[in-house]
Amino acid sequence: MKIEMVELRRIAMPLRRPFRTSFGTQTRRDILLVRVVTDIGEGWGECVALADPVYSSEYVEGAQQVLREYLAPQVLAAPLASARRMADRVSAVIGHRMAKAALETALLDAELRAASMSLATYLGGVRDRVDCGVSVGIAPSVPELVDEVRGYVEEGYRRIKLKVEPGWDVEPLAAVRAEFGPDLLLQVDANTAYTTTDLRRLARFDEFDLLLIEQPFAEEDLESHRVLSRAIRTPVCLDESVVSAASAADAIRRGACSVVNIKAGRVGGYLEAARVHDVCTALGVPVWCGGMLETGLGRAANVALASLPGFTLPGDTSGSGRFYVEDITEPFVLEDGQLAVPQGPGLGVAPRTDFLDEVTTSREELTAG
Repeated sequence: MKIEMVELRRIAMPLRRPFRTSFGTQTRRDILLVRVVTDIGEGWGECVALADPVYSSEYVEGAQQVLREYLAPQVLAAPLASARRMADRVSAVIGHRMAKAALETALLDAELRAASMSLATYLGGVRDRVDCGVSVGIAPSVPELVDEVRGYVEEGYRRIKLKVEPGWDVEPLAAVRAEFGPDLLLQVDANTAYTTTDLRRLARFDEFDLLLIEQPFAEEDLESHRVLSRAIRTPVCLDESVVSAASAADAIRRGACSVVNIKAGRVGGYLEAARVHDVCTALGVPVWCGGMLETGLGRAANVALASLPGFTLPGDTSGSGRFYVEDITEPFVLEDGQLAVPQGPGLGVAPRTDFLDEVTTSREELTAG
């Protein structure tokens, strides 16, 4: 396909409520969308980078710059045989996986729309509905946390994930487990907030019968994750440490984890995410789909990914209403703790033009020459 134009569009999306993690509090999302116009049609992708480089080294302004100056010119320069060839075309650009993922997703969307094939089918999905969990940020108080969790349980979410950090862990976990009992599927996400001096404290998490503890230590520190995995019963899951299929295989073989969270933006796109899935499945390690507070565009792609057979744990694929009062696509609505996998071609969803224009803060169009 011949790429005729790449549009970089920034939108501002206020969150329904502040979302606090160990690396900061978000009250709105500054989101970069990528649209490609090709000779076979157009496609959309969403960049999951945050406004600041706190979750990873990538951030929105930097992603837009690398797309403008390096990635888009490469795909505009000559036709691509398929979206799968984009990685080779931009291989001289080191890193910037979130920016690459957004462009690759837009190219896949265009290609699959032209072929009348859904992203789920293309990736190898086997389900038409996926189980959904919800990620709960650090609350102002334990009673407020319990009230928030109660609301999600009543909505039907099949798994609750609590954000934790030193000083906000054992007490909220004890309160949630006491309130909702042993049948609630419960896990925690530390976002690298702990060090090896916290090993004894982390061992207390075994009291709460958790599905897993996610990324307690720094992303480069596989050895500490290996030590923790041997010291506690709670399964250790990696998030930030896994940036490719190769890194997933390495972490699993070292004994650093027994579960993997797959975020397509973090690994460079949905094609690499599917490879991570394949590696983990081959090594007998379950996976689940992480989230980055995506709009309906990114959520559609995540739900498609979560339909692959190795995704045996509920992911952070919550309904649109979890984060946004109004979404830029038709909203994803939870039904019996699940979301339907889009069956239409490509992502299976498209932006609502009027609302998209309303929340747009800037846009630029890039063309060849």
